[in-house]
Amino acid sequence: MPKMKTKSGAAKRFRFRASGSIKRSQAFKRHILTKKTTKNKRQLRGITEVHFTNEAAIRTMMPYA
Repeated sequence: MPKMKTKSGAAKRFRFRASGSIKRSQAFKRHILTKKTTKNKRQLRGITEVHFTNEAAIRTMMPYA
Protein backbone atom coordinates (compact mmCIF):
# COMPACT_ATOMS: atom_id res chain seq x y z
CA MET A 1 0.00 0.00 0.00
CA PRO A 2 1.59 3.32 -0.98
CA LYS A 3 1.79 6.26 1.34
CA MET A 4 -1.01 8.81 1.31
CA LYS A 5 0.00 12.16 -0.13
CA THR A 6 -0.56 15.49 1.58
CA LYS A 7 -2.46 17.97 -0.59
CA SER A 8 0.16 20.62 -1.31
CA GLY A 9 -2.41 23.40 -1.51
CA ALA A 10 -3.67 22.58 1.97
CA ALA A 11 -0.13 22.36 3.33
CA LYS A 12 0.52 25.92 2.16
CA ARG A 13 -2.67 27.29 3.71
CA PHE A 14 -3.07 25.53 7.06
CA ARG A 15 -0.91 24.78 10.11
CA PHE A 16 -1.72 22.59 13.08
CA ARG A 17 -1.34 23.94 16.61
CA ALA A 18 -0.08 21.83 19.49
CA SER A 19 -3.62 21.73 20.89
CA GLY A 20 -4.85 20.12 17.65
CA SER A 21 -6.73 23.11 16.31
CA ILE A 22 -5.97 24.35 12.80
CA LYS A 23 -4.96 27.91 12.07
CA ARG A 24 -5.44 29.80 8.82
CA SER A 25 -4.82 33.27 7.45
CA GLN A 26 -7.58 35.77 6.77
CA ALA A 27 -9.08 36.17 3.31
CA PHE A 28 -10.07 39.38 1.46
CA LYS A 29 -6.72 41.13 2.03
CA ARG A 30 -4.98 40.63 -1.35
CA HIS A 31 -6.33 43.29 -3.72
CA ILE A 32 -9.04 45.93 -4.18
CA LEU A 33 -8.02 47.45 -0.87
CA THR A 34 -8.84 51.07 -1.70
CA LYS A 35 -12.58 50.62 -1.18
CA LYS A 36 -12.11 48.79 2.11
CA THR A 37 -11.99 50.83 5.29
CA THR A 38 -8.87 51.08 7.42
CA LYS A 39 -10.70 49.39 10.28
CA ASN A 40 -11.71 46.51 8.03
CA LYS A 41 -8.16 45.99 6.73
CA ARG A 42 -6.75 46.15 10.26
CA GLN A 43 -9.17 43.50 11.49
CA LEU A 44 -8.18 41.19 8.62
CA ARG A 45 -4.60 40.99 9.86
CA GLY A 46 -3.29 37.95 11.67
CA ILE A 47 -4.53 34.40 11.83
CA THR A 48 -7.76 32.74 12.90
CA GLU A 49 -8.94 29.26 13.68
CA VAL A 50 -10.59 27.03 11.10
CA HIS A 51 -14.29 26.48 11.76
CA PHE A 52 -15.09 23.11 13.30
CA THR A 53 -17.33 22.14 10.36
CA ASN A 54 -14.31 22.25 8.02
CA GLU A 55 -11.77 20.54 10.29
CA ALA A 56 -12.52 16.99 9.15
CA ALA A 57 -11.99 17.86 5.50
CA ILE A 58 -8.65 19.53 6.24
CA ARG A 59 -7.47 16.60 8.34
CA THR A 60 -8.13 14.22 5.44
CA MET A 61 -6.13 16.48 3.12
CA MET A 62 -3.18 16.51 5.55
CA PRO A 63 -2.91 12.95 6.91
CA TYR A 64 0.55 13.29 8.49
CA ALA A 65 0.23 16.75 10.09
